[in-house]
Amino acid sequence: MFNGVRCLFCFNYCTPAFQHGGMGKKWNRLSPGYSARLGAGSSALSRTSSFSSAAAGKAGGAPPLPQVSEADKTLPIYTWPHKKKPRVCILGGGFGGLYTALRLESLLWPEDKKPQVLLVDQSERFVFKPMLYELLSGEVDEWEIAPRFSELLANTGVEFLQDRVKLLHPFDHWGMNGHKQSSCGGTVLLESGLLIEYDWLVLALGAEAKLDVVRGALEFALPFSTLEDACRVDEKLKTLERTKFGKDSFIRVAVVGCGYSGVELAATISERLQDRGIVQAINVESTICPTAPTGNREAALKVLSSRKVQLLLGYFVRCIQRVRDVEASGDATVIREGKDIAKHNSEKYVLELQPAEKGLKSQNLEADLVLWTVGSRPLLPELEPCDKPHELPLNARGQAETDETLRVKGHPRIFALGDSASLRDSTGKLLPATAQVAFQQADFAGWNLWAAINHRPLLPFRFQNLGEMMTLGRNDAAISPSFVDGLTLEGPVGHAARKLAYLIRLPTEEHRFKVGLSWFAKSAVDSVALLQSTLTKVLSGT
Repeated sequence: MFNGVRCLFCFNYCTPAFQHGGMGKKWNRLSPGYSARLGAGSSALSRTSSFSSAAAGKAGGAPPLPQVSEADKTLPIYTWPHKKKPRVCILGGGFGGLYTALRLESLLWPEDKKPQVLLVDQSERFVFKPMLYELLSGEVDEWEIAPRFSELLANTGVEFLQDRVKLLHPFDHWGMNGHKQSSCGGTVLLESGLLIEYDWLVLALGAEAKLDVVRGALEFALPFSTLEDACRVDEKLKTLERTKFGKDSFIRVAVVGCGYSGVELAATISERLQDRGIVQAINVESTICPTAPTGNREAALKVLSSRKVQLLLGYFVRCIQRVRDVEASGDATVIREGKDIAKHNSEKYVLELQPAEKGLKSQNLEADLVLWTVGSRPLLPELEPCDKPHELPLNARGQAETDETLRVKGHPRIFALGDSASLRDSTGKLLPATAQVAFQQADFAGWNLWAAINHRPLLPFRFQNLGEMMTLGRNDAAISPSFVDGLTLEGPVGHAARKLAYLIRLPTEEHRFKVGLSWFAKSAVDSVALLQSTLTKVLSGT
């Protein structure tokens, strides 16, 4: 949902959520200094001294676990239905996690090797994040793009657990003298206190908005990457529409960031507010959607211009403040430039803009609502900075380093994908953390889990860019498929193509059928209403 390359079928979003795929905004530290003692019916968890490389275990055996005191708290262990079948635990229910689970379900397995699959996510709903904008425009209903996991998985063997992850302890690390195996791949401790033993683990935790880079953004700006974010923005807009109804003041909305997410938000909100609002979009680059195909960018510029969206290009936001806080501090410059911004509503905000290019002057911007679409932070928890053989290898952004088969380096029983993974393409370029990438990785992750369990060769992941597209309103979109150079579908045609592409990508055939039927009915109603309106105008003119 943030600045960057947006993919054809599932754009970002894999931001916010998600949730949609996220495991919560606050993660407890995963500490290699924790160890678990597992019994037949209970387990204990304690804070112990860190493992040394010498304690990694003898060749061919499991690493020895430190003794646990009697005072340690006994924790319940998740009970898998079958004792002998492989146990696959998937953390995160976004595009990467959910679609990996569905892929595993669709494959043919030897009866004794079909895995038990447990999907864990903090939310009860899967969120199709590329269509969150349609919630603001009223084009879709919540159930269509955010179905419950219980409904999606009802006719499958996949179990769902709503919880958050607290601690991860893998046992499958590569020691000093080679691969050390234990009776299981490791354990996951959930926030509820439940302990899960797994044989295979999939990390698909998504990312969250990064708001702490600018002073005031965390307190006063709203992100747009989860279902909760979209509902919060919608409620704020409804409140502003209600309080400003019939008044001569405009609803002012500031959108920070002009990547795909920012442009789609600006286009959607400007269409919704029409002449009642002023939408201003801020971007540090000198253009919008700098990585987008030319056709998409030109279509977006045309739509934004027609809806009088004000583009402030070449600026970055230095800070965000409430008007009343500015007045209390006596900052005369900001108050003077903001004019009478507190005349109608005390909950207005001031954005201090600084030029990122020569020739521009700093300025202050007033807004009733500030939307933040810049930057994201992977939800993989931080590991303690110590030299432990079972520590997950993370890059600077907090993503797990994987090999080309999507296995975490040094951990043959852990796969990572989506925002949780750091993987480069054949040219050495880091793959974007978008939903299209996660969707394709899920297909490979499911197959490679099948191959690993059945002792077959694993396949290297190869990303195929299918193109990019964006929504620009209720009946407007732009789509640039990668298989036809220079082609851009825009307007109603692009809108129809985009919805069809997303309908195909919805999880499970049953949900696709229900949503397709709903969209067809809505389209029929809209067509009848448009025909009636046209006939009324014609008859009144004659």
